[in-house]
Amino acid sequence: MNASTPVLKNLLRSPPLPFWLVVALLPFGRSAELGTLLCFIGAAFALRRDSKAFLQGSGARLLLILLACYIGAALLSAPTAMAPRKSWTTVLALLRYIPLGLYACYAMRGEQRLQRFYAAAAVVIAIWVFDAWMQMLTGWSLRGHAEPERISGLFGADDPKLGPTLAVLSPLALWVARQRWGLRGLIVASVLVLGPVMLSGSRAAWICYGLVALLFAWRETGSPWRFIAACTIGAVLLLAGGGIAWKTSTRFDARMQRTLTALSGNEQDLNQAMTGRLDIWRNSVAMIAAHPLTGVGVRDFRYAYSQYAPSNDHFVVAENCGEGVGACHAHQIVLEILTETGFIGLMLWLAGVAMAWRAWRRVGAVGRTSAFPVTVSLAVMLFPLNTHLAFYSAWWGLLFAWLLGLWSAALYASTKEPDDGA
Repeated sequence: MNASTPVLKNLLRSPPLPFWLVVALLPFGRSAELGTLLCFIGAAFALRRDSKAFLQGSGARLLLILLACYIGAALLSAPTAMAPRKSWTTVLALLRYIPLGLYACYAMRGEQRLQRFYAAAAVVIAIWVFDAWMQMLTGWSLRGHAEPERISGLFGADDPKLGPTLAVLSPLALWVARQRWGLRGLIVASVLVLGPVMLSGSRAAWICYGLVALLFAWRETGSPWRFIAACTIGAVLLLAGGGIAWKTSTRFDARMQRTLTALSGNEQDLNQAMTGRLDIWRNSVAMIAAHPLTGVGVRDFRYAYSQYAPSNDHFVVAENCGEGVGACHAHQIVLEILTETGFIGLMLWLAGVAMAWRAWRRVGAVGRTSAFPVTVSLAVMLFPLNTHLAFYSAWWGLLFAWLLGLWSAALYASTKEPDDGA
């Protein structure tokens, strides 16, 4: 045991390995929590070794403020929750994000460490993209065959998260491609990621990736006229690629046919095209009206849904979300916050956004440049005019907290280079 302890310490201190494991294991469900556990152990070693550097850095302070808003909204909803046990266990589970993020802020002090971590994360994304292309071309990936309407890659046929996750994390890969191979590398990487995102069947992923492309185009062009020209060229290429995919891919054709039914002007067709989202949002508004201050309780949406939905609601009749009956979550970030944590929770989220904006403005051009890819990831993940996965769920919430930790570290990574023993 004593002989293995130094090895374990060196493994946990090597900067980004435990934190990197979280994103590397995302396609394998709860396995990603192994990275969270290792970050917790690494944080304990770091706290014991250098508590001042661990807790008093600017990134750590910012992270604690952001997590206080995120977890605080959930905490204040728990006392009046409709399913108190579920809400309280969710709040306790959210606490694991504190050592996760603090470890990132400690381990990635220094611009070189941050850039190496970006490269390591880009390798993971490249593997996802390669596997997805293999599935697009052959029908099979390392995790098996694809569904008829979407590709799923390493996430597996029963898990449709490839599109949203790839779209949100794509800025890390695009950033590394731009740094290594210039504008040509950025364009090639953008096209390679575009294919899996389009054929993932997730329209939310399409919107996210479109925003990623716009933000990178704005950074590259630097002026409104060049930006308009770049967007025009990009739109032509996108239409061409979409046309080819429409004619050659039955998966993309099926998704587009469902999407186009929304243009009929009929509410029923629009609801069908959005896979029942209108019903969910209508019932969410009823929940908000009944529980305006603290909501129905964090992660209690599924338990409250049937009480506010008509008896013939599709999700009540035909869908079973695990332990409860009805839709599992609001599928839209603002409605999720309001239904589960109320207006008090929304105010805490807005306070967190304001503090993040203030930190981003004050850190300076160097810090903003270092954090650019993670800033883009968080911006598209939180973009309100879209549908969303549940931000307080174990999986999407973990990815959100992981990005918060990485962003807090990246903003201040260039302000101090750690010594060799850190």
